[in-house]
Amino acid sequence: MTTLRLDSTCAWIARFASDVETQVDALTDLDRLIGDGDFGLNLRSAVRATLAGIEADPPARPGEVFTRLSDAFLGTGGTSGPLLGLWFGRIADIRGDAVGAAPLAAAVDTATRAVQRLGKAEVGHKTMVDAMAPAAAALLAAATTSDDVTAALVSARDAAVAGAESTRALPALRGRASYVGDHARGVVDPGAHAIAMFFAAAVWTGANA
Repeated sequence: MTTLRLDSTCAWIARFASDVETQVDALTDLDRLIGDGDFGLNLRSAVRATLAGIEADPPARPGEVFTRLSDAFLGTGGTSGPLLGLWFGRIADIRGDAVGAAPLAAAVDTATRAVQRLGKAEVGHKTMVDAMAPAAAALLAAATTSDDVTAALVSARDAAVAGAESTRALPALRGRASYVGDHARGVVDPGAHAIAMFFAAAVWTGANA
């Protein structure tokens, strides 16, 4: 059985930050097509602030790493900053030095429901929820058969990637993208893509080891 520990959580977030740096232009281009074009830059600003926060005030356990993420996003502009700040803040409620699949799944599910309540978004609205909700469901399903974080995060990654890709065919019904409506068809929602990146970073780094 594998669990999420401090070192693996930090590696997960460092990899996510690195991927954001690499994809910031692509994320910005997506947002220009259906939004105001600031998503990539805001995301990069937040992950840079997260890494600085971790260095300045080193966390002692996995939940505190997500607190650093939450604080950074809450201090970031744009419509996504408060939503991601809320999401990471709820995930930060995980407790202990070694987190299994069940508590991680419960925290991600609670976090996703909080974002849905605040943003009034459902799956199919072409928002980050289209990746968040499938990932949360996949984590919960995996946790019913094993407390192995490895399998759970792989399932979450696959579900988030599929969920993000599903937004390509959707019109936009929530957020700034809703202003362009059907013109958003053919474009992957940048917020959903970022959530897929987040879970992919966990698997790539072996944050689940």
